[in-house]
Amino acid sequence: MTANLFDQFMSPIHLGIPLIALALTLPLLLLPAPSSRWLSNRLLSLQNCLISQFVRQLLSPLSSRGHKWALLLTSLMLYLLALNMLGLLPYTFTPTTQLSLSMGLAVPLWLSTVLIGMRNQPTISLGHLLPEGTPIPLIPVLVIIETISLFIRPLALGVRLTANLTAGHLLIQLLSMAAFILFPLMPAVAILTTALTLLLTLLEVAVAMIQAYVFVLLLSLYLQENV
Repeated sequence: MTANLFDQFMSPIHLGIPLIALALTLPLLLLPAPSSRWLSNRLLSLQNCLISQFVRQLLSPLSSRGHKWALLLTSLMLYLLALNMLGLLPYTFTPTTQLSLSMGLAVPLWLSTVLIGMRNQPTISLGHLLPEGTPIPLIPVLVIIETISLFIRPLALGVRLTANLTAGHLLIQLLSMAAFILFPLMPAVAILTTALTLLLTLLEVAVAMIQAYVFVLLLSLYLQENV
């Protein structure tokens, strides 16, 4: 049973071809094709309005240098949102439940923010490792602690995304199996469990959206410290 629960998080392979590549490119196929209705399309207008509000809220604390990241952060937000939402459909695979993918996104982006800070303002970036007014005997200890916390950031960024999505998927599968087993024995309990599963699915949709936003928001906060 334990193996069956975690089989859904394994990268599926069909005819020797890993389907994670198809899952990663599928959001790109959802983009609308160019047409003459782009300017008058209500759905596209609503999408542009939401993206504009997101970019304005995300980049408001940043300086003009950080605004260069607007396209990258917005694209990453939409990409993660599409991956998380598509993973909730039946017979689909969620690539963001793979720690390798989450860390592959978190580490380079975090490292780029650190390198930008070291290049543009090395004194201020290194000053974050030592709070102002620290007693002299505590300086070596605090430098070590702050350095460790700095390098833990990408790990926390990737693990947070993977763990939240994995926990939700596991809970939905456990409740679905319980409803299927209990239906011949206790139909009332099975119906209640099914209703709870539907509510949990709606909650998982919200979690998928929130986790994509939190991932990008934390990256913007890391960028704010270095620009």
